[in-house]
Amino acid sequence: MEILKYRRIFQVIDGVEKKVGDGFEVISPMPGSRIRQLSPFLLIDHTGPMAVHPTDKPLGADPHPHRGFETVTIVYQGYLAHRDTAGYSGKIGPGDVQWMTAGSGLLHEERHEKEFSKQGGILELVQLWVNVPKKDKMALPRYQELPANTIPVIETGEGKGKIRVIAGKYEDQLGPAETFSAITMLDVEQAQGSELKLHLPAHYNVGIYVVKGALNLNGNREAKTKQWVVFGWDFPDIVLKFTEDTKLLVLSGEPIEESLATYGPFVMNTNQELIQAIEDFESGRMGSFKD
Repeated sequence: MEILKYRRIFQVIDGVEKKVGDGFEVISPMPGSRIRQLSPFLLIDHTGPMAVHPTDKPLGADPHPHRGFETVTIVYQGYLAHRDTAGYSGKIGPGDVQWMTAGSGLLHEERHEKEFSKQGGILELVQLWVNVPKKDKMALPRYQELPANTIPVIETGEGKGKIRVIAGKYEDQLGPAETFSAITMLDVEQAQGSELKLHLPAHYNVGIYVVKGALNLNGNREAKTKQWVVFGWDFPDIVLKFTEDTKLLVLSGEPIEESLATYGPFVMNTNQELIQAIEDFESGRMGSFKD
């Protein structure tokens, strides 16, 4: 009899509640003790689903700085507006993805989009922080807006589910996001009773975040809504059996094996670089908004 071998499961982690600005009610299962096992991924913030009450003054996060990493925002419900001091701005809605490279440094602001705020509704999104290699820490800031219709879709399970390829290559589909290191990022929806086998490079770090639903992993662990699953590196395959209709994010990538120094919104390689980042922000070298 053939012995099946699947990627080891290290841990299933519950998130911590917090608030970001005045407009985001968040569950965050990362960072945590497993952060080195999840490089290049640094943070997961899951906002909502939360009710946005009609208002003429959009809520959100006031201007704040970043340097040395990228933010990735995936919207499930509602609309979000972005602007930054590198001159980029945009609006994203259900199915859209925003991939912002902070690079050498900028300020950005994230708020509920103006018309969505006036009407009110339900907001749900996931924001990730993604590290970049040392050689790219001081790259020019960049803004990638990835509309839902530009993200390739793989149908699975005889129409019972789908995989959206946001970044990297999966089953001959190439995601539209440009990345500084090797990353495969998948947005997955599966129906109750379906089964899915994921095949990812064995040396990649891999985590699965359950946006909504419940599933069995490799036949021996369970995970449910707003839980984060951390895997090992021994084998490429993961078998998922869905006990509810489920949405999840698969975050996988080649680890960045470099020193890591972090302080609030700055992600660098040394403490001296952090000191420089703080000085550059306080002196206004990351820009400012006129209004």
